[in-house]
Amino acid sequence: MIKSAPFLRRLPLAIGAMLAASLAPPLLADSTGENENPTLSDTAIESAKIAAEETTPERPNGLPRGQFHLPETADIIGERYTITVKDHEETLIDIARRHNIGFEEIRMANPDVSLWVPGKGTEVVIPSRYILPPAPREGVVINLSELRLYYYPADKPGIVETYPVSVGREEFATPVGVTRTTIKVKDPAWSPPASMRREAAERGDPPPEIVPPGPDNPLGEHAILLDMPSYLIHGTNRPDGVGMRVSRGCIRMYPEDIESLYERLPSGTKVNLIDAPFKAGWAKDGTLFVQSFPQLEENMDSFEPLLNAFKQVSAKTEEADINVDYAQIKRAIEDPDGDMIALYGPQAPKKEPVRVEWDGDLFDALKLEG
Repeated sequence: MIKSAPFLRRLPLAIGAMLAASLAPPLLADSTGENENPTLSDTAIESAKIAAEETTPERPNGLPRGQFHLPETADIIGERYTITVKDHEETLIDIARRHNIGFEEIRMANPDVSLWVPGKGTEVVIPSRYILPPAPREGVVINLSELRLYYYPADKPGIVETYPVSVGREEFATPVGVTRTTIKVKDPAWSPPASMRREAAERGDPPPEIVPPGPDNPLGEHAILLDMPSYLIHGTNRPDGVGMRVSRGCIRMYPEDIESLYERLPSGTKVNLIDAPFKAGWAKDGTLFVQSFPQLEENMDSFEPLLNAFKQVSAKTEEADINVDYAQIKRAIEDPDGDMIALYGPQAPKKEPVRVEWDGDLFDALKLEG
């Protein structure tokens, strides 16, 4: 065992921990929990390898997986498209990983398609069009309700990256706040947290003190520590669960995504953890879109969903004298399936919306009917 040098004990806790970690074997006690998702199929693993060499709508202009040109005057990246299943053994989850989509995203976009046997010839919607989250476009932004990470690399100001993630389940909710990355660890060992030890002991199945690097390690092969005790961005040995609320607070990524980010994300990068279940943004062609996701229960008291949505749309339209169908916003809040709805512009439904002069009175807004 490597003991902490005396000078480390005199340093502030955060700095001392970073230096101690750099001198010690990679052992991490994180917030990660186990999930019951089955192991990803060999088909998906091979598809993920091939995906890096393919040109698909999610990688326009030959950009690497998850990367898009950052629009100068708009808020939307990517495209929504449809594929046809060619392999009868491929699951919907396999397809999601190949196209840089998470579990909940693919499920909500294809409610009538079987997760495990979509079937050869089935059309599958790939919901890879995104409204950039309402946060400063710098560093890493993680939108918890959306189950997505956005990265604005400082050395590539015209690029934005986005990847599906898993976040903490309700009893181990990932906190909202601003932090930063500290150190990066390759092939980390894992020490199960105290809460997991207690639960396992109650089941009569205590976990090992340390899980070494390898296929049984829930951290995967890469971990990026945050400047919050016990919270990491890391890989996983259960990639089927990416895009769900399954962890004990940590941010999980597909192995290929965390490997890519690990190599390029500088230590000290700002990480902004937000909960924005509703987003509004302009497309390049002048269409105003909104998008709504299921709100996290633990954050429901922080804002009223409909009022928050109206404020966001109002902020996007305050410089334009346009008619907006607020009833569509209400429907989006009531059915938060992640689908993008065009409120105004070339891609909006061709109808004459009712002009609503909303003055901030929530009770009047609630009376709107679709």
